Amino acid sequence: MSSSDIFIGETIGTAILILLGGGVCAAVTLKASKARNAGWLAITFGWGFAVLTAVYTSAPLSGAHLNPAVTLALALKKNGIAWSDVPIYWGGQLLGAMIGASLVWIAYYGQFHAHLTDKDVVGTPGKKSVEAREKGAGPVLGIFSTGPEIRVAWQNIATEVIGTIVLVLAVLTQGLNDSGKGLGVLGALITSLVVVSIGLSLGGPTGYAINPARDLGPRIVHALLPLPNKGGSDWSYAWIPVAGPLIGGAIAAGLYNVAFA
Repeated sequence: MSSSDIFIGETIGTAILILLGGGVCAAVTLKASKARNAGWLAITFGWGFAVLTAVYTSAPLSGAHLNPAVTLALALKKNGIAWSDVPIYWGGQLLGAMIGASLVWIAYYGQFHAHLTDKDVVGTPGKKSVEAREKGAGPVLGIFSTGPEIRVAWQNIATEVIGTIVLVLAVLTQGLNDSGKGLGVLGALITSLVVVSIGLSLGGPTGYAINPARDLGPRIVHALLPLPNKGGSDWSYAWIPVAGPLIGGAIAAGLYNVAFA
């Protein structure tokens, strides 16, 4: 596949992933949304279906990595992708994540405004919300990126590492196409179900980023968007959902090379 196919495929695929994944978070969170308070099951299955849609859309162009941790693992895997392709994959993934997050804002524009101008959500003008005071995060940051329920850095990063190992091992052992460098047709279904499983079983502590681009790209968009009373973007936490998945992807690749290759 060409460099342009990789970049375009990853940009489109990751944009769809974040549009649908961030979209379900917005649907469950925002006032005046018909799906408000639909709960964790809606979020986990919404993200799983987002992965399914994104992979089937982008696989013919790029192999549908959609995740820098997956790309890193496939570069470390024996007979994997060329290291020269890694920055192209990562660039497309980050751009796609930012595009997808921006589309969520457009799709829910009225709901964002209603939510962020509601005194029950943002509190008295001039005072930070409880969430902002406690976590350094604004009241809608969870739509864009992840955050821990309990802030213990080593535990938070360990949770992300563990979840990403599960995801990447599933991709490497079951989901590759004939070239071994991307997801095949059956692999797309398997991977989407694995993402649902990770969300249900391991998503509670941190919100299961398990994907650096999925967290960093939308966090940047949150920081840039002209949202009223949006609060902070919690940059003090932002390194964990980037470093944790990359460490997890590298460990998964090592395990695969030792045990399966």
